[in-house]
Amino acid sequence: MSAFVEPLPDACRSSVRRRVAAFALLAMVSTVVAEPPHEVEVVTPGLEHPWSLAFLPDGGMLVTERPGRLRHISPTGELSPEPIGGLPDDLHAKAQAGLKDVVLATDFEQSGTLFLSYACGTEAANTTCLARAEWHGNDLQDLEVIFRAEPLREGSVHYGGRIAQLPDDTVLLTLGDGFSYREEAQNRNSHIGKIVRVNPDGTVPADNPFVNDPDTLDEIYTLGHRNPQGLIYDAENDRIIAHEHGPRGGDELNIIRAGQNYGWPLITTGVDYTGARITPFTDLPGLTRPILTWTPALAPSGLTRYDGIQFPEWQGDLFVGGLAGQSVRRVRLNNGEVVEQSTLLAERGERYRDVRTGPDGALYLLTDASDGAVLRVLPAH
Repeated sequence: MSAFVEPLPDACRSSVRRRVAAFALLAMVSTVVAEPPHEVEVVTPGLEHPWSLAFLPDGGMLVTERPGRLRHISPTGELSPEPIGGLPDDLHAKAQAGLKDVVLATDFEQSGTLFLSYACGTEAANTTCLARAEWHGNDLQDLEVIFRAEPLREGSVHYGGRIAQLPDDTVLLTLGDGFSYREEAQNRNSHIGKIVRVNPDGTVPADNPFVNDPDTLDEIYTLGHRNPQGLIYDAENDRIIAHEHGPRGGDELNIIRAGQNYGWPLITTGVDYTGARITPFTDLPGLTRPILTWTPALAPSGLTRYDGIQFPEWQGDLFVGGLAGQSVRRVRLNNGEVVEQSTLLAERGERYRDVRTGPDGALYLLTDASDGAVLRVLPAH
């Protein structure tokens, strides 16, 4: 006698289709890909937990060190003997707290203006700050804090801190959930767990998505984030891309659209560090799902779209630094969907904090260690 199988309800059939599609995508993007032969050079050693890298017009670099130093590297890779002076007085450096991103303003060659993000305050009461200053060789001048996330929180983890300047000169800043404050990521009267957008002077752009919403802070651009440490503007496709740390698994790659809610902690594919389930949901109406997740955790930090001349095979691909994953991931998108993914440099056993496309067409990396370094990835000879 044949068994009777009850038809699935429509909602269940949709869930099954989504899961089948997800498994199919996972199989597709997990395929082993032959990468072009490449080699790694150490450009500048001797950096203490470097966090961010910015290329200067003369071929030199500025590098932030998490304990609270901004360093200048010459075009030949020589590290300045002394840190650059003039950093904020209220910088809080402990555990994950400290100096974060450095981004040159679009008019840097004329103005010398740059943006810095950092943990500000004390261990008992701190937040993420965004400052603007002018670089004058050995010193920063006219430093001004243009945005301070509210409310203050206790502890020294999950700050976000990545900066991107858009073509209209507005500035995006990612903000973490403070770990113990994850419910705040859904609180529209809190900056915690958000991406914010401000003008270069810190004022609110008139076209921010929630400026006419009395229940939402004007600076908020998107909400529902855990700890986003990768952010770029993809000029070729006129889109913003970000990634963020999940809990135990569930790291995310997202295309960022104004006003959208990315779901943390209401939806996630990760679980708590204890193994407990945070939420039974990976999808809910009104929440935006990631285009890619990583489980086990990659712990992504740093993001670039490769547009260099050294590796034609990589043109337009995304590169993501991995901390816990101790590798660099290459991700290829097609029409906003992931079609290919591969793992590079895992054999080195390094924690990769930042990844950038250099003006020379090479791929540059920062290693997160007490004796960290700037690395350069070039075609093998």
